[in-house]
Amino acid sequence: MIPSSDILFSSISEISTRLRAKEFSAAELTTAYCDRLEKIGAAHNALARPLRESAIRKAKDVDDDLKRGRTRGLLQGIPYGAKDLLAVKGHPTTWGSKIFAAQVFTEDAQVIKRLDKAGAILAGKLAMVELAGGVGYRSAAASLTGPALNPWDRARWAGGSSSGSGVAAAAGLVAFALGSETSGSIITPAAYCGVTGFRPTYGLVSRRGAMSLAWTLDKIGPLCRSAEDCGIVLAVIAGGDAEDPGSARRGFTYAPKFDRKVSDFTVGYAPADFDSVAADARPALQAALAAVKGMGVKIKEIKIPDFPHGALIQTIIGAEAASIFEDIIRDGRVDQLADRNQAASLKAALDIPSVDYLKAMRIRTLARQAMREIFYGGVDLILTPSRGEPAGPVTDALGGARPAPWIPAGNLAGIPAISLPCGFAGNLPVGISFLGRAFFDNHVIAIGRAFQSVTDWHRRRPPVE
Repeated sequence: MIPSSDILFSSISEISTRLRAKEFSAAELTTAYCDRLEKIGAAHNALARPLRESAIRKAKDVDDDLKRGRTRGLLQGIPYGAKDLLAVKGHPTTWGSKIFAAQVFTEDAQVIKRLDKAGAILAGKLAMVELAGGVGYRSAAASLTGPALNPWDRARWAGGSSSGSGVAAAAGLVAFALGSETSGSIITPAAYCGVTGFRPTYGLVSRRGAMSLAWTLDKIGPLCRSAEDCGIVLAVIAGGDAEDPGSARRGFTYAPKFDRKVSDFTVGYAPADFDSVAADARPALQAALAAVKGMGVKIKEIKIPDFPHGALIQTIIGAEAASIFEDIIRDGRVDQLADRNQAASLKAALDIPSVDYLKAMRIRTLARQAMREIFYGGVDLILTPSRGEPAGPVTDALGGARPAPWIPAGNLAGIPAISLPCGFAGNLPVGISFLGRAFFDNHVIAIGRAFQSVTDWHRRRPPVE
C-alpha cells in the first residue's frame, strides 16, 4: 500500500501504529516521503540534499527487523529531515553557504547517531539560512538554496534560520524535522509555518557534529506536528555527551502519564505582549489567551525583566560567531555570503572589544537570575506570542519584524520553550509560546499537549499536494 497524504500528515504514534499493523512497509512510507520532499521541498527551497538511496536502504533494514519482531520504539521506521548544519557522514554539510558547499564530515552528528540507533530514517538534509543566520542577515534569500517559501503562501517567508525544517514539518515532507536555535530559529519558523517547535533547555541535547554559531547559546530541537511528537523525539535526541563541553549531562524521559494536572499550573503572562502585536494577528492571539484561561490553569500577570535582552544577545552572538568564523573573515571568504549585510556584520563583530563581551556575559547572569525569580515567585510557565506578526513577504527586508522580547530573554537564560499553532491572520499561521524553567521541559510539553487537546490548529494543513 502506498501511504496517502492523510497518513503522511499523521502523528508519529499514528504512523508507528499503522506501520506495525503492516498497513504499509517502512520502504513504502519512506518512498512516499522522499517523493514529497524532492518535489514540494525543492519547489519551496526547503531541501538542501535528498538522501533517498540511503533512506530506502535503512527502511528495508527496518522492515526486516519488524518482520523478525525486533522493535526499538516509536521512531523506528519514521522518516525525518535534518537542518543542514548537522553533519551526516559522507554527504556535504554546507551550513547553508557556498563557502562550505563541498564540506564533508567523516562522522554523523550525535543527534543523527541517536536517531539512527532508534531506527528513525533520515530522508534529507533541510535548507537553512547561511551560517544559521549569524550576525545580522536581512534577506530571506541569504541561503545557498534561496529564500524558503512558506507553504501557506509562497509569496511569504518560512522564517529563519531553520527555514527548511519549518517547511518540511508543515507540508508533510517528513514526519518530523530537526532545527537549531540560538535566538529564535526554532520558534520563528514554527510560528510562521504553523507547526509545533520545541527549544530544549540549553545543554539537554548534544551539539556535537553541529555547526556552532554561539557556543553558549546554541540548542538543537524538533519541529513536529504536535507537542506529543516533540516529546517523543526529544526523548531520543536528549542526553549527556562528554564530548560536548556545553552538555548538561542529563537525560530526558517522556512520560505523559506522570504529567501534572493542568489546574496545578500557574501561567504568567504580560498583557502588553498581546496588545502590541500586529492588528491582523491580534484576534487569534487573544482567542488563544482565552483558550488557555479556559483550560483551568491559574493566571498571573507578570512583566518581562527590565534588561536589554536584544542588545545583550546580539553582542554575545557577534563576539562568539566572530571567533568561530575568524578564518573566513580574515581571508576574505566572508564576502561570498549571499547577504552583504551579514558579511559586513561579521567583519564588524571581529572588532567587538573583549570588555563588551565580558560585560554582556556579566549582565546576562543578572538577567538569568531575574528570569529565575519569575518562576520562584509562583509561576510555572510563561505564555507569550511566538512572534508579533505572521510571516512577511519573502522579498521584504527582515529588519522590520516586530520584536519578540521573550525570545532573546529565554535564550539568554537557556530555558525551554514550545511554539504552538493558535490560529490565523488571514491565511497565515499565528503561534503562541510557553516557556518553562530550566530542565522542566516535560512541563512545557505537557502544557502544549493540554492546549492542543482543546484546539485543533495543529491539525490544519497548508494547501500543497
